[in-house]
Amino acid sequence: MTQSHPRISKAVIPAAGLGTRFLPATKATPKEMLPVVDKPAIQYVVEEAVSAGLGDVLMVTGRNKRPLEDHFDRNYELESALQKKGDASRLAKVQESSDLAMIHYVRQGDPKGLGHAVLCAAPHVGDEPFAVLLGDDLIDPRDPLLQRMIDVQEQYGGSVIALMEVAPEQIHLYGCAAVEATGDDDVVKVSGLVEKPDPADAPSNYAIIGRYVLDPHVFDILRKTEPGRGGEIQLTDALQQLAEDEKVGGPVHGVVFKGRRYDTGDRGDYLRAIVRLACEREDLGPDFRTWLRSYVAEEM
Repeated sequence: MTQSHPRISKAVIPAAGLGTRFLPATKATPKEMLPVVDKPAIQYVVEEAVSAGLGDVLMVTGRNKRPLEDHFDRNYELESALQKKGDASRLAKVQESSDLAMIHYVRQGDPKGLGHAVLCAAPHVGDEPFAVLLGDDLIDPRDPLLQRMIDVQEQYGGSVIALMEVAPEQIHLYGCAAVEATGDDDVVKVSGLVEKPDPADAPSNYAIIGRYVLDPHVFDILRKTEPGRGGEIQLTDALQQLAEDEKVGGPVHGVVFKGRRYDTGDRGDYLRAIVRLACEREDLGPDFRTWLRSYVAEEM
């Protein structure tokens, strides 16, 4: 039976990580600002939130993240120069990022893990459900995962996580969910979660990917959550408590995603994401695909 739950309006984007896997590029440049074709990765994530109706965005940042704020702010000098040149196309692209959403910022301070980063959002979010989008996962706009998760949360209440089936030998790289079937093919009930389990101990091959719609009761749990795997406060551990006791924050459901996802958190996957997106661009794709075929033919 469909229930009535508060409409989600806020998105939280944790962006305080050091980006050590991309050093030295991230020594002075936030990993979220690395370009994916011609836009920084973080802009794709904000656009996804806005497309799902979440125009109030909080970024949880840290030291050396000022370029994030600059990117989503106005740059009057650059805009004036483009106007004088009559370059309307590039001017529109520059202004697009500053007009996307109402964006707020809070600093995490100590890097204590994803759970702690989400907890930093509590004063802004208040007592209402909210979405969390991780910047390493880019979801193709043709596959509206976040909107589906919001719909599921509005139907069932509680929290909703995004799941994707992965090869058993890869499950140790992810949080993993124990699940039960529901009446919807793409929705499962989550009965347990574990962070980066050994393949032999994993309850399934359903991996948690970087999208969450969370009940605000998660903040109360995170305040009491002790550091877990890696010495960090794990969001997965807090969600495990919500899954165990539905009386506190409602149930936890998962949306099984089978669409297009681009992982920019790994160097190899980052390069593959750029190639895939460039190939699909109307303005770049035809020439780029021709060159790519030629290059592969010559090299192979």
